[in-house]
Amino acid sequence: MTFAPHATTPIALVTGASRGLGKATALHLAERGVDLVITYRDQAAQAQEVVAAAEAMGRRALALRLDVAVSAGFEDFAGRLREGLAATWQRERFDYLVNNAGVGVHAAFAETTEEQFDMLVATHLKGPFFLTQRLLPLIEDGGRIVNISTGLARFTLPGFAAYAAMKGGIEVLTRYLAKELGPRGIAVNTVAPGAVETDFGGGAVRDNAQMNRQIAAQTALGRVGLPDDIGGAISMLLAPDNRWVTGQRIEVSGGQSI
Repeated sequence: MTFAPHATTPIALVTGASRGLGKATALHLAERGVDLVITYRDQAAQAQEVVAAAEAMGRRALALRLDVAVSAGFEDFAGRLREGLAATWQRERFDYLVNNAGVGVHAAFAETTEEQFDMLVATHLKGPFFLTQRLLPLIEDGGRIVNISTGLARFTLPGFAAYAAMKGGIEVLTRYLAKELGPRGIAVNTVAPGAVETDFGGGAVRDNAQMNRQIAAQTALGRVGLPDDIGGAISMLLAPDNRWVTGQRIEVSGGQSI
């Protein structure tokens, strides 16, 4: 399935797309005919590799640096994005925003530090809140927003209390955005991945064979998720056939802990 014809080619902004789920999402969107703006924090070379891969598919793509944990930089980012849209596409707005960028912290509740907590707030809750707010003038009416949560907001595993709490906040925020942005025709949904084999959180799910087997045994489809599982689901959610879906939490976990 490809996207239906647009008056102009759709453009997606995917945060944290130099690796992992963000990279998979960006490349799945490129395969479906969507142009890309991707962001990275430190991995400029990896981000340019994603741009090159998208361009090899015939797409136009741009990489911009952004630290979602530093809201003071959002005004500057919006300016650079506006310049990039004008120079690359001769457009003032983009179509799809995927709030993906994030970091993981694994710490027991009793041992979670205030510094860790504040970092998670800034990255996973305050950042998406105020970045989306700042970018609203640049999102097309009829566009889409996808916020990334986690299966850990539904099921519980020790060591993720702070991280999951932030994602629970994102899920509530998604419903409010869907309500408030509905008059502009903007659909807003949450995708909640289960355990995925990436370098997120130190790569424990990918590299710890015992953990991997335990999670697979608790998953209906019998394995741990892969980045392509999540990227494919997000790109499907952004397809025109799903334009009537909004305010929803969609878990993509292979049936983990059901």
